[in-house]
Amino acid sequence: MTAGVLLTGCNTDQISLATNAKANQPVPPKLVAAMAEKDMDLQSPILVRLFKQEAELEVWKQTRSGKFALLKTYPICRWSGDLGPKVREGDRQAPEGFYSINPSQMNPQSAYYLSFNTGYPNAFDKALGRTGSQLMVHGDCSSRGCYAMTDEQIAEIYSLGRESFFGGQKAFQLQAYPFKMTPVNMARHRNNPNMPFWKMIKEGYDHFEVTRQEPKVDFCEKKYVFDAAKPADAKRDPVFDASAKCPAYVIPEEIAEAVRGKQAKDETEYARLVAKGTPVARMNTGIDGGMNKVFAAKIPEGSTGLSEGAEGTTLQMLAMAKAPGTIPGHVNPPKPNLDAVASAPAPQEEPVVAVPATSTRVASAQPAEKSQEKSGGFFSNLGRKMGLGTADTTATTPPPQATASVAPAHTTTTPTTAASRLKAAVTRFVPGHDKSRDATKDAAKEAPKPAIATKPAEPAKPDTRLAQTRPALKPSVSDGAGEATQIMGAAPVVQSNSFDSRFGAVK
Repeated sequence: MTAGVLLTGCNTDQISLATNAKANQPVPPKLVAAMAEKDMDLQSPILVRLFKQEAELEVWKQTRSGKFALLKTYPICRWSGDLGPKVREGDRQAPEGFYSINPSQMNPQSAYYLSFNTGYPNAFDKALGRTGSQLMVHGDCSSRGCYAMTDEQIAEIYSLGRESFFGGQKAFQLQAYPFKMTPVNMARHRNNPNMPFWKMIKEGYDHFEVTRQEPKVDFCEKKYVFDAAKPADAKRDPVFDASAKCPAYVIPEEIAEAVRGKQAKDETEYARLVAKGTPVARMNTGIDGGMNKVFAAKIPEGSTGLSEGAEGTTLQMLAMAKAPGTIPGHVNPPKPNLDAVASAPAPQEEPVVAVPATSTRVASAQPAEKSQEKSGGFFSNLGRKMGLGTADTTATTPPPQATASVAPAHTTTTPTTAASRLKAAVTRFVPGHDKSRDATKDAAKEAPKPAIATKPAEPAKPDTRLAQTRPALKPSVSDGAGEATQIMGAAPVVQSNSFDSRFGAVK
């Protein structure tokens, strides 16, 4: 009982969780009370689901009936990349798929307050030759390939995972999706080249929806297999290999029948939505990821990017609401690549393209490259004014400091078609843009343009793995903390039944 359980950190250091006060913060009383109301035990198993388009993280917890129920939904402060799976190291993509989180992936010494490793790449990703490392769910609201929460949020999520391990759960499942796999979302994204992959992981989504049980995940023939069991006449369980031929297996009939019923209903609704002309979602025009609307409302020129706000709710309506945690000053909201928008063809109705249902290979649409050559051009200068960067790395360290300025220059008259497309892009993507000013700007467009200075980037944060250099422990978001300013609170009392004392026998 004297030996602590060692957990691997972002920098692969072996640190004892029991010695870290941040990692031992108790589950907030309000969340414990919510568990009691929902017939859940503090240390019962959990399951996590992530949705990029909705910018939400859900924590599900097993009830005393044995099924999972939703405990709490957390708005995601920042995620990066595009809708679609991660394919290679440095593509800025946050992963999608099914992953398993065990105690060794919990990182109490993260440079981003607290974190846990998603486990990317899994066996399916490796079978397709996908690369990437250190893809996390962490705090600090800063992402270049991860899912970033506020420090207060990750402290709460971390405590829920820790307690599930104390209760005997060997690993909790993380399900990451581009969006909630509903008929309307499938219809809106029907032209996306990632649709074959999304249909495949929707199988697992449907298994969970109809059973409210964690689906068993296996891989064979470079595809996912859910809830596979041995045939009635088999003497042993099937052995799966992600790159090999699938062994003989069956799906329990009660699960298979429920899934077929749900999928038939979804397909009927999908066909109805397509037949009535549900608009196809626009492809990424260079926007890097998304942010939940509750955070975008707190940031000057904030934008939800590729995430979506609820209908009828504007950022202005949310500006006075309380933020679920501290938003750091260096947060970088999603912004459009105006050079890419202005050079793109004029908007037109997108044709519907049939996607083969049998293929599981993914054609990933990569974000457009940002031009570095037009240093004095109008679009490039405006892009710099918007604060667009060129970094394209996985988030393992905070971004470096960078400053830039643009020399005074007179711009030439922009062609009519490009100008109209740029106005449309600014109107669509830049919060607070006032169309009524366009006439005044048109009248003055012949005048020489003043120099445009790019706003310097925030100073780099020290890349340290020492918990002592971080701010004091964060108050719980469940206990009402989380104004849009820095909140400093006293360190909570560490429970006597710490991770070290309760988990020592495992070693």
